[in-house]
Formats: sequence, structure tokens, C-alpha cells
Amino acid sequence: MWILYACGSAVFAGATSILAKCGIRRTDSNVATAVRTIVVLLFAWIMVLVVGSGGQIGQIEGRTLLFLVLSGLATGASWLCYFRALQIGDINKVVPIDKSSTVLTILLAFIFLHETISVVKAAGVVLIAVGTFLMIEKKEAERKSGVEVPAGSDRGNGGPMLQERGAFHDRSALHGKGWFFYAAGSAVFASLTSILGKIGITGVESNLGTAIRTGVVLIMAWVMVFATGKQKTVKEIPRGELGFICLSGLATGGSWLCYYKALQEGPASVVVPIDKLSILVTVAFSRIVFRERLSFRSGLGLALIVAGTMLMLF
Repeated sequence: MWILYACGSAVFAGATSILAKCGIRRTDSNVATAVRTIVVLLFAWIMVLVVGSGGQIGQIEGRTLLFLVLSGLATGASWLCYFRALQIGDINKVVPIDKSSTVLTILLAFIFLHETISVVKAAGVVLIAVGTFLMIEKKEAERKSGVEVPAGSDRGNGGPMLQERGAFHDRSALHGKGWFFYAAGSAVFASLTSILGKIGITGVESNLGTAIRTGVVLIMAWVMVFATGKQKTVKEIPRGELGFICLSGLATGGSWLCYYKALQEGPASVVVPIDKLSILVTVAFSRIVFRERLSFRSGLGLALIVAGTMLMLF
């Protein structure tokens, strides 16, 4: 049964990326993260009420609560990095890097949870790593900048206007490369989330555990909003984008509930790879919604990632 929950998590997670991308065209990524977390939190506590596990809060052991909080902090950091990367980068580039957290998660599960790594699973790790590398293309900065300096011109002696364009080009190129570091940060924190979450939901109902850790994410997200002075921009979010942000929150809530239910019943080293198959959903919708195409290299990388993930099921 946990395999079905893991698959459900993958579908919802794939939809989350697309909906979130639609909601952060003009809205600051930190603000969007804070707003959507409210939706996720409400969704999570509704599920707690439905299953009637709210009364177990007082029975949670201190160690379990600690790891739930740590998992929430890791999740918050992962979200902040991920949605910033989505805002300034292409979905087809950001998502594969984020999904590479599978490799690190398996290694951490081996070290801390003592889950075995078979030859087949090791082969899957290699395929995912190589596939992720192939999907990272070095064209992002130039395409994102959108500024071309005339051939034969000298930025240093071309007058104020040309110098300004040159400076803008440099800043845009640097900005374009930034998505990679945010995406990498998202992957690292996501892997920590899985391990800490696995430990934290031991002995606690999965919906209740999800609700508690979401509360931690909400606090962290709003602290970031106020720390960056973006709280006033909440009222300026376009209605259309607000709708997509809320929908992405609902999709995230559905993904989380499925994911942590699967994580509670199944091994982290298998649940996580299945969840990462959400990349197929994301790539398909990014082609339909944003007209983002995969090159032959990226397509090969995607095939390797899927093949490596499927190997994890054996």
C-alpha cells in the first residue's frame, strides 16, 4: 500500500512545481512560499481532524518532536531555495537538480538508518547522478540575460548607455547562474528532510507529524519574509498568481500526506526514488504550459534518471 502512497506523492509533487512557477512570475519567491505554507498547514490540520489523531500531541516524545522540528527547518530551507531557483531558472533545469537529492538521501539512509545498498540500488544511484548531470546545460545565463552587446563595441568606451547595458548583461549573467546554487541547496536540504522526517515520524501518526513540521516551516517562511522586508508586498500579489500559489499549496499538502504515509510504512531508500518520479509530471506540464523543450542531451538525462529510479524498486 505504501507504494501507492509514494506514487500519489509523485503526482502531486509534479503538479506543485508547475503551479508554483505560475504563481511566482511577479511575486517574490519568499513571499509566495510563506503564503502557500498557510494553505499547506490548513490542509494538514484538516487531515489530522479527519483521522482524529490530534489528541496524540501530548503523547509525542521529546526526541520525536525534536526531529520533527529539525525536519521542518530543513524543509523550510529547501522550499526557500527551490522556489527561488524556480523563479529565476527553467523548470526543466531546476527540477532535475532538486530530484538529485535521491542520491544523497540513499547515502544518508545507509549511514544513519542502516538501510542496505545493493548492487542494483548502487547502479540506480549512478544512473540518477549521470542523468542529472546531462540535464544541466550551460546555456541558462545567456538565454536569461536577453541583452546583446553589438559586435566590435567597447563597453569601457562606448558611452553611458552602452556601459549601462554591459553592466546589466553582467548582472543578468550572474543572476542566471544563481538558479543552480539555489537548486543545489534545495537538494541538500531535501535529503536532510527525508532522513530527519523518517526518524521524526517513528511513533507518531503521519498526518499529525506532517502538521507539526508544517507549522515549523510556516514560522521559518514568515521570519524570512519579515527579515527581507517583503511583508508589505503580500497585499500586492496579483489575484491570478495568488490562485496558483494556493493551488500549489494544496498540491503540496496532498504530496506531503502521501509521502510521509509512505515513508512511515516503507523504506526511505525506496519511497524517496518513487517520489522523485514527479519529474516526469513536471517535464510534461512544463512542455504544455511553458513550452520548455528538452534537448537530446536533456532527454537522455531524463531517461537515465527514470531508469535509475526504477532500479530502486527492485
